[in-house]
Amino acid sequence: MRVFAAVLISLLVSTPAFAARCGGDFQTFVSAMSQEAAAAGISQGVISQALSGVTQDPAVLSFDRRQRGTFNKTFEQYVATRVGSGRVNTGKAMLQRHAALLSRVQQRFGVPPEIIVAIWGLESDFGKGDIGKMPVIRTLATMAHDCRRTELFQGELLAALKIVQRGDLPLRDLVGAYAGELGQTQFLPSSYIKYGVDFDGNGHVDLRHSVPDVLASTANLLKTAGWRAGGDYHEGSANFEAMREWNRATIYRKTIGYFADRLAGR
Repeated sequence: MRVFAAVLISLLVSTPAFAARCGGDFQTFVSAMSQEAAAAGISQGVISQALSGVTQDPAVLSFDRRQRGTFNKTFEQYVATRVGSGRVNTGKAMLQRHAALLSRVQQRFGVPPEIIVAIWGLESDFGKGDIGKMPVIRTLATMAHDCRRTELFQGELLAALKIVQRGDLPLRDLVGAYAGELGQTQFLPSSYIKYGVDFDGNGHVDLRHSVPDVLASTANLLKTAGWRAGGDYHEGSANFEAMREWNRATIYRKTIGYFADRLAGR
């Protein structure tokens, strides 16, 4: 269950206005989005490859409508389902395995390894869990056509096309969760474009396969949101507020902090 996306998407604001009209005939809407993509600098090759023959996915809308009021547990109930001894032990192993990488990430972005690894563990079991199998273009086109948050998802659809245009991921790898989240720490496409970091130096931001890119991009998001190096990250702190950009739900942020404490032996 992609709690992160359900909470974050409902709270994203300041989306640009697009010309494509939601509702009505789906293929007419897709044609209008194709024009928007071209105006945004997306090549006709990418547009054709991504949008030709795309259809609506009723399962996406059904899932989205079930995601209201996701956090209906207490913190104690929720954290017990997310931070068990097995996940903590695996997280400690990841801290050791990637110690040099995490040190470089911390030096550049100021975010401690235990916070980054906690988020990584919660979002995808350190890249080993389910990161989604839904075709992102189809998912976002479906959500954009739905009139409730069309501007938000039109923007996410264009961002997804830009990921392909930049060569970060081929279309076959543009698969994710039920709201279009991508990669090992579940970035929305717009966050992928905004915060993604090529930390392995291969010229592409790959948040599906490259652990250096995943961990650095996660830290970059927090730094950009106001993370203060060396500061406390528990409830009431500035860094706890910085994590609002990751997830505004207090219970989820407290869970990140609790997990980080366990990883640090506190």
